[in-house]
Amino acid sequence: MPKRSTHSKTPDAIKLLKDDHTEVTALFAKYEKGRNRMSEDQKEQLARQICQMLKVHTQIEEEIFYPACREQVKSADDLLAEATVEHQGAKELISKIEGGEAGSEEFDAEVTVLGEYVKHHVKEEQNELFPKVKKSKMDLKALGQQLAERKSSLMEGEESEQSSMAAE
Repeated sequence: MPKRSTHSKTPDAIKLLKDDHTEVTALFAKYEKGRNRMSEDQKEQLARQICQMLKVHTQIEEEIFYPACREQVKSADDLLAEATVEHQGAKELISKIEGGEAGSEEFDAEVTVLGEYVKHHVKEEQNELFPKVKKSKMDLKALGQQLAERKSSLMEGEESEQSSMAAE
């Protein structure tokens, strides 16, 4: 029976989540650096990219990663509760951004505040939660596979939704 090559190429759960953190942090930096030079369309497109990425990231954490942590990492309950509250605050801002207009004063402020939320959240996860997870008995490879598959599924779903909206 041939070996499944996708499993060996899939990053472990921590690497996958850290890669997401790095990517979204770079997008926030790009927005902040260019916010006075970008057109409203460019701002809106970049903000939507950030929001989409965060929606998928928070969903895979909430559906797969956090429940696994609750089960396997006994000392992480407070961190997971705080992370869940942070996700809720981010979701509210994402909703405002997605319903807003790039030309408004609030739009830039909401993207900036969302970036600050995410920076704080990333720091806590990477400095506090991830070290606890690494010390646990969690199968990070298998969890990484689950996260990657769900992320891919969510991204495909979003792309087809955007295509159908554009066709209308």
